Amino acid sequence: YSEFIGKINKKGILLSRKVLADLAMNHPKAFEAVVNKVKDVK
Repeated sequence: YSEFIGKINKKGILLSRKVLADLAMNHPKAFEAVVNKVKDVK
C-alpha cells in the first residue's frame, strides 16, 4: 500500500486516500486505470 501511494505521488497523481478508496469500491474501472498508470514507476 505505501509503495502504491509513493508511486502515485511520483507520477503526480493528486488523489487522496479517501478518493482512492471510493474509486476502488464504487468505480473499479477507474481505479484500475490509476493502478495501470503507476505500474511502471520505479
